[in-house]
Amino acid sequence: MPADTISTPTARGLPNTSRNDAEATLQDTGPQPVSGSSIEEAERRSGWRTIRKVGPYLWPEGETWVKRRVVLALAMLVIAKLVAVATPFLYKAAVDSLAGEDAGSPALLLAMGAVGVTVAYGVARLANVGFQQLRDAVFARVAQGALRQLALETFQHIHALSLRYHITRRTGGLSRIIERGVKGVEFLLRFLLFSVGPLVLELALTGIILAVVFDISYLVVLTVTIALYIWFTFKVTEWRVKIRREMNDQDTDANQKAIDSLLNYETVKYFGAERREAERYDGAMAGYERAAVKTSLSLAFLNFGQSFIITTGLVIVMVMAALGVQSGDLTVGDFVMVNAYMIQITLPLNFLGTVYREIRQSLVDMGEMFDLLEQPREVADKPAAPDLEVTGGEVVFDEVRFAYDAARPILKGISFRVAPGETLALVGPSGSGKSTIGRLLFRFYDVVGGAIRIDGQDLRDVTQESLHARIGVVPQDTVLFNDTIRYNIAYGRPEASEAEIQGAARAANIHEFILSLPEGYDTQVGERGLKLSGGEKQRVGIARTLLKDPPILLLDEATSALDTETERSIQSELKMMGQGRSVITIAHRLSTIVDADRIMVLEAGEVVEQGTHEDLLRKGGRYADLWSKQMSGEDSP
Repeated sequence: MPADTISTPTARGLPNTSRNDAEATLQDTGPQPVSGSSIEEAERRSGWRTIRKVGPYLWPEGETWVKRRVVLALAMLVIAKLVAVATPFLYKAAVDSLAGEDAGSPALLLAMGAVGVTVAYGVARLANVGFQQLRDAVFARVAQGALRQLALETFQHIHALSLRYHITRRTGGLSRIIERGVKGVEFLLRFLLFSVGPLVLELALTGIILAVVFDISYLVVLTVTIALYIWFTFKVTEWRVKIRREMNDQDTDANQKAIDSLLNYETVKYFGAERREAERYDGAMAGYERAAVKTSLSLAFLNFGQSFIITTGLVIVMVMAALGVQSGDLTVGDFVMVNAYMIQITLPLNFLGTVYREIRQSLVDMGEMFDLLEQPREVADKPAAPDLEVTGGEVVFDEVRFAYDAARPILKGISFRVAPGETLALVGPSGSGKSTIGRLLFRFYDVVGGAIRIDGQDLRDVTQESLHARIGVVPQDTVLFNDTIRYNIAYGRPEASEAEIQGAARAANIHEFILSLPEGYDTQVGERGLKLSGGEKQRVGIARTLLKDPPILLLDEATSALDTETERSIQSELKMMGQGRSVITIAHRLSTIVDADRIMVLEAGEVVEQGTHEDLLRKGGRYADLWSKQMSGEDSP
């Protein structure tokens, strides 16, 4: 019966959907259809779209070696099936020879004798398996190549999507979509070609042999049996799809809760919420358990129904053959051959339900991945856009308007100029648009009005890659990769030499600290750099930005998350870092920007004041008010 199992939570406690029983899943990829019929229609459309998109990977333009391997694999498949349908003839000949009923056998088989035919039967079975394995070996590189190419395209496309997309997505759900989609590639290619195709070919050849060698009635029984089996399997599977969809939703929900909790490990500890998180996770797993039980019961019904249909068809054909032997129309070898053919087609039919469900699941999973690939890029380079050329580093915001939501504008016609080598500080209350200016400068979003220019070049007219290469960013919270300190510093310029890496670390005042560690620059920093303190992470971030050596620098509240002592020690590095560069610094603590060439005060997306620290204090306006409150501790972060 079908090798179909229920997925169970893994040893880590996270649900892991079994590939042997997964019909459908609807991830958070956009608006979901409401009715069952609309869901099924959407899945059908998505399935055909997926097949059309996968096709080119099997027959790619200009990749002759792929086409050769596909043709060779198909040839191995046909040879294997021809050997398979011929093998029962050898079985029949061996039995007839032993029973003394071999008068009608071909001369070659008669000459071989019972022992020779038996050996030939064993060789034929071995050849069948050998050609199948050779087929898989030839096709393996094609399947893995398609998997690799699709995975790379998906990975690159996700990185190319806008910041807006990423901040509205759930990382756990997104990783599941990618994982399931990529894994579905090889399965779909392999089973669509090497399970469904061979099954149809073998059934057709077997039916022809039964009709020609025996009687048309055998073909009728075989056809009715297969038709009933397929009808029953597909009908029950469609019913199980609805149950399985609920199970997959619970699986995704539990997985998301587990990932979310583990990523926020420290927060959970701070609030003593271990029991609360366990209850949330257990609640999701309870829903998963209920759905899994339903899936198991429906699976038992499916397996029994399939067995009943196949067994009934087998018994009818065997009774017909037995009557033929009794009447003298058939030999004992014929009876055995009919039995061999029925058993031979039963084996692939037993897996039809599993293969059908797997193909549907792969189509759905890959459909979700292709939905990702079809997500439009909100920020895209113009065709043949040139690279940004920075000669001085002048930054100009010209009547810039922007809104994350059209109903709530953030910037309302902001204009300012940062001269080459000048330091401009942006201050103002939360929600005034300070961080938005930084995001627009890096072109995470495009402005909805006005323009941003660097040395006279509109950011929308140059490539994003060249723009990002010319701007260095030190964010409020430096996030590090779970790798070595060397790797994280060198991320600013991967081709940098060891001397350059250490030079950047010295400039960031962290070299001595690194050398004091047992493993030095090979020290692992942990996930998101959690093995380092906030000040140490910031210095590593400063070092990698120094190594990048950009002409324009953006300091996005780079010290606001640090204590006062650490902040003061880092300020000198930041000041040195800005020498000779155009710097835009976003600050909450006003004491960190008193030396700025110019300070611009934002309020509700508009510039309300600008000037030097002393000028703004003399004016006694909004800046002076903020300064007074911070100095008295009323507005301390």
